Amino acid sequence: MKNVFKTIAALILIQVAFAGFSTVSAQNKKSKAKDQTETVKVWASMTCGSCVAKIEKNIAFEKGVSGLDVDLPTKMVTITYKPTKTSQDKLEKAIQKLGFKTEVIADKK
Repeated sequence: MKNVFKTIAALILIQVAFAGFSTVSAQNKKSKAKDQTETVKVWASMTCGSCVAKIEKNIAFEKGVSGLDVDLPTKMVTITYKPTKTSQDKLEKAIQKLGFKTEVIADKK
């Protein structure tokens, strides 16, 4: 009778261990997907420091944006974002809504 209880206890421990492992594995996959970011470069028809300030003030707070660099001499806006929250198209349209002409610049690989 003792052997039966030992066997049952061992089986329960194994099930608990596998259940814990699968939960941790699923959580890691979700957190990795949330942490992934992409970068898009957008040319914008900026002409002055006020244009830069306008883009910085508004685009930095768009949903999913985690980084923003606005360079007036090259007229480039580099945006780091979470693709689970937004897209290149939405970000470009957000800049256009501020009154700028835009063009997404493709990365050269």
